[in-house]
Amino acid sequence: MATIATPDAGTSLLDKKMKKGPGLLGGIIFAAVILGGLGYCGFNIASDVGHVAVVSVWPYVLLAVALLIALGFEFVNGFHDTANAVATVIYTHSLEPHVAVVWSGMWNLIGVLTSSGAVAFAVVSLLPVELILQVSSGAGFAMVFALLIAAILWNLSTWWLGLPASSSHTMVGSIIGVGVANQLMSAHSGTAGVDWDQVIKVFRVLLISPLVGFGLAFLLMLITKKLIKYPALFTAPTGDEPPPFLIRALLVLTCTGVSFGHGSNDGQKGMGLIMLILIGTVPTAYALNHTIGPKDVVTFVAVSDQATKVLDNHVDKNALMGDPRADVTQFISTKKFTPNTMVALRELVQDISHEVGLYKELKAVPARDQQNVRNDMYVASAALTMIHKSHTPAFSDDEDKILGNYQKSLDRSTKFIPLWVKIAVALALGMGTMVGWKRIVVTVGEKIGKEHLTYAQGATAELIAMGTIIAADNFGLPVSTTHVLSSGIAGTMVANGSGLQWSTLRSIAMAWVCTLPAAALLSGGLFWIFRMFS
Repeated sequence: MATIATPDAGTSLLDKKMKKGPGLLGGIIFAAVILGGLGYCGFNIASDVGHVAVVSVWPYVLLAVALLIALGFEFVNGFHDTANAVATVIYTHSLEPHVAVVWSGMWNLIGVLTSSGAVAFAVVSLLPVELILQVSSGAGFAMVFALLIAAILWNLSTWWLGLPASSSHTMVGSIIGVGVANQLMSAHSGTAGVDWDQVIKVFRVLLISPLVGFGLAFLLMLITKKLIKYPALFTAPTGDEPPPFLIRALLVLTCTGVSFGHGSNDGQKGMGLIMLILIGTVPTAYALNHTIGPKDVVTFVAVSDQATKVLDNHVDKNALMGDPRADVTQFISTKKFTPNTMVALRELVQDISHEVGLYKELKAVPARDQQNVRNDMYVASAALTMIHKSHTPAFSDDEDKILGNYQKSLDRSTKFIPLWVKIAVALALGMGTMVGWKRIVVTVGEKIGKEHLTYAQGATAELIAMGTIIAADNFGLPVSTTHVLSSGIAGTMVANGSGLQWSTLRSIAMAWVCTLPAAALLSGGLFWIFRMFS
């Protein structure tokens, strides 16, 4: 008969396992993957910028530093958030720690590579449009550096305390801080530079998702106890022996799903910012999607003509003509639609169509014009999104369909993520997971409930987390892996009558409440400092 481990004995066994390294073979494989990935990324960067005329080395120095900080955020995200995915399989001895981390890292990679990019650009859309358009200026770099450094500092602080705080909350808070600071430092009053509608939408998802995790995990745990008569499933780990095969397979499956979901959702959060960095430093190579060829351009011009006709139907004949991009940007910033807005948007659509049609393919657009064409496309797409939300003016269903098709064409030209960026992010996430998973594993396994985590509780919480994250990814919404899984485990503890360690939950809740304002203050302060020197 197996000896049931006491809490202290279980903790001791877990400590011993966590101190074990990956071994010689594991180390060689890990090094080969890292070197291969770095080599691939380096080759592609060199290929992308090889044709760019070198006027100064300064942009490339900025590129290297900014990429290092952006990947540093993903690295911290890895050992802060991805550790949640491996917590249950390590704690239940379903997989050895070094095997679990490598397995999770591989599925994070697959999740990142198969991601749509929708979450990445949902995060970027929170930023003030004027800073996005000025990404190659001092203000743009101050924005990127401030929000990334603030996010890293807060994530490191909560990780050091072993608190499962949210990288998603941290990023949103950092973006709000930069937006508010930018507006307060400008000549305008208020905070119109922050897209509060989008912030509220994202924050609502971040707020609701832990409640969904708790409630669904609670219900699933009750159903599981009612329907499944398999006593071994409802026991806590004993000794250092792995669970029975079926239970082990279930836990590995749920770990795989959460890892994949984390890669496909959380892995995107830094991608959009990396693209802003690339656009700001090397616009010739990254401002426009160079895979858009002659056939695509012909289609784009045709769709643009249709969109122009739709907009022309709603133009006020008494409206005044101004600078198209300036007028449309003003509409995005103030959200005040005027008769001039529609005229400006129609002219902007025509200008984009003429310029793109002239050069036949996006990579043929002259280097001096790449950034301008991208900004025109970005502004037109953002304006169409706002008009669609406000229903001002009111378009018919057929007109909405035409404009939606045109907007998709715009976004395909500007909202793209090269494969090497996805691989770099996946490597950073994987390396972070391998370095910092230990603190979060102990918190998830032993410090949320008064009793140690059972196999059923671990599997139930991860099933719910997996489903929630993947569903959010399909809708292009950022959610917190940390909060969904932690709340799911709390839900299973309540359903099982295990009780909760309120001191831990209070600490997690405090981190959850403080994350957004703390990150906002950090990023706003850093942005103010960086703007003083830019």
